Amino acid sequence: MPTPREARVVTVVPGGPVLVEGPVELRLDDGTVVCSDRFVVAVCACRRSKRYPLCDTSHRKRR
Repeated sequence: MPTPREARVVTVVPGGPVLVEGPVELRLDDGTVVCSDRFVVAVCACRRSKRYPLCDTSHRKRR
């Protein structure tokens, strides 16, 4: 019998990325798979990132 997975913690940052406890495997709508083995992964929520689906802090206002 398979063991249940532990729940991942996901934190939505207002105006920023979605933080997910890693490691993670992200599957995009075009079939691309992006993997990260970091302990916390910042997933872009604004689509401004040049590293989409990973956040590069492009959501921050430039001064």
